[in-house]
Amino acid sequence: MARIDFENHFAATEWLAALRRDATQAPAGALSLFGPGSPMAARLTDLGEGRLAAMDEAGIDVAVLSLSAPGIERFEPLAATKIAKAANDELAGAISKYPSRFRGFAALSARDTDAAVVEFERCVKELGFVGWNTHSNFGDSYLDEKRYWPLLAKAEELAAPIYIHPDLPIIPQFCTYGFGLAGPSYGYGAETALAMMRLVIGGVFDVFPKLKIILGHLGEGLPFMMDRVNRPYVQGLVRTDPAIAPTLKKTPAEYLLDNMVVTTSGNYSTSAFVCTKSELGMERIVLGSDYPYESMKTCVDFLEAQAMSPSEAQQLYETNAGSLGVSA
Repeated sequence: MARIDFENHFAATEWLAALRRDATQAPAGALSLFGPGSPMAARLTDLGEGRLAAMDEAGIDVAVLSLSAPGIERFEPLAATKIAKAANDELAGAISKYPSRFRGFAALSARDTDAAVVEFERCVKELGFVGWNTHSNFGDSYLDEKRYWPLLAKAEELAAPIYIHPDLPIIPQFCTYGFGLAGPSYGYGAETALAMMRLVIGGVFDVFPKLKIILGHLGEGLPFMMDRVNRPYVQGLVRTDPAIAPTLKKTPAEYLLDNMVVTTSGNYSTSAFVCTKSELGMERIVLGSDYPYESMKTCVDFLEAQAMSPSEAQQLYETNAGSLGVSA
């Protein structure tokens, strides 16, 4: 049984240089995190022996690599297009060097939408990438907005999943108490769940029913909310009244079950895992470690301690990945 990790981050040379030039693109203190000589920068830029050793220690066979947050979607769009292409080429080089160990998610400058569509197709058809890793916001907008629908259409056409990863929220109230509120403790997950629910309520999956969205951290709290997200619709408050909310073909929870897959990254609560498994089913959960921000070994050790049958473990680590187009 292979273990395939869907959330494993790297830093590309051009991205890192752009981030160091423009500190406004990063959370407060990020330059110390990503600065020259920092341990985190060293781990992020290691696309070779150090990363492979950490994978081997955890028993992870394949890592699907994605460009780290803060996302390039927040950079000036034309500059971000150049950074994205350079990052994708750099990642493709690492994959060609270690083809049995690495796969890739594309980085795209979403606000330069026409160019991003072309780059998305290049990444999947020419570079062999598995999908697109994007972020919870684009600095001034969210993925559900219709100017980004050409990218959603391309993802569905290519059968390429979109991984929505957290970034620093653009909702000012999340930032009142700094990174302690806006970061992984709450704001990251809350805004990423919002991004997913905007896709649902905005009717995106009625237009693109085969689109697959991946969320980390056991679904950013949404499995716990499966009943609540339905309440306005099942109680008849908004389903037939578009003046109150959009009319949908299905209930919100049905879209989450049909169009969302979640990973195990950075949420090591047994109760949260049990809730996610119960509400979504094991067939909608894949391995994700959030390396190097989290430890791959800690992730796998946690999962190995959970109550799973051999067939469920097979689904989590390998079979479900195959349904997303990724194999060992």
